[in-house]
This record gives sequence, structure tokens and C-alpha cells, in this order.
Amino acid sequence: MSDTDSDGALMARVAGGDAGAFDRLAARHMRRAVALAQRMTGNPSDADEIAQDAFLRVWQHAARWDGARAAFTTWLYRIVVNLAIDRGRRPGWDPLEAAGELPDSAPDAVTQIAERQTAALVNRALDALPDRQRAAVVLFHQEGLSLKQAAEILGMNETAFASLLARARAALKTALAAGRMPS
Repeated sequence: MSDTDSDGALMARVAGGDAGAFDRLAARHMRRAVALAQRMTGNPSDADEIAQDAFLRVWQHAARWDGARAAFTTWLYRIVVNLAIDRGRRPGWDPLEAAGELPDSAPDAVTQIAERQTAALVNRALDALPDRQRAAVVLFHQEGLSLKQAAEILGMNETAFASLLARARAALKTALAAGRMPS
């Protein structure tokens, strides 16, 4: 097995129970899965758990993946997004802001504070969006996926995804212009 093995080739081996191929896939994609989960939940520990759960599902259901229907990364991102949405629906989930902030010793504190306030406002506005609108913004703008890839992950056609994304952008624009969260 080499570093140049395609995701599809690795998945074929994983479906046959090859733990080495699974380790290679996890090493190749875990960081992006954690990053996506963290953007969706705003919580690093939840993100780690979600990414691990996603790869557990990859291992358990490798034979269900159909490379003709979706790229491995599309399938994996869909698993991560669904797990993140489910996590957000659980009772007792607290947003990251509830934990408080650690003191920052960086030299340009004024700039960092302004950036944090802007990021917090954007994150609050993003968190207040309906789950699918938030997922659309995260996948397209923060993860940099194409319209087609993001639409596949959310299980919709490109036109429906573009409409969902437009509604999410409009809600964010309104919220940010008013300096409040969308309702």
C-alpha cells in the first residue's frame, strides 16, 4: 500500500477488513473531518468525538459506500455533518461561548479583540441559522467545497442547494448589518 493509493482503492480494502487501509484513510482525512465538525459545533471536544464516530461508521459501513454515486470525501463529510447536526440537537449542549475565553498574551491585543468580537458575532449569527442553512454556509464558504459537492453532502440537487445558500446568506447579512443574531 502506498501514499498514492486512491480513496476508492483504500475503501475497497477497508470493505474487506483491511485495518491498514483504514488507518491510511483516517490519517489522510481525519484533520479535515475534525475541522468540519468543529465549524459545525463550535466545540473542539465535540468535534474530535464526532470525527472519531464518523470514522467508526466508515469502518463499520465501508461496504455500503458506492464510489459511482459519491466521492469518499463527499460520503465522509455527509456523515460528519449529520453527526454534528445530531449533536447540536441533544439536550444539554452548551455553546463554546459559555466556557469563557483564555487570556491572550499576543502583542496586538486591540486588533485581536476586534477580530474576536467580529468572529463571535459571525459565529452567533451562524449558530442561529437553521441546521441545513448553517451546514450550507460551512460546507461552501468555510470548507471551500464546490456547489455540487456541498449539495451532494446535504442530499439535494444543486439548484435547491443554491437556494438554501442564498437564504442563509441573506439571513446572515441581515443579522450582521443589525449587529444581532438572525431569528
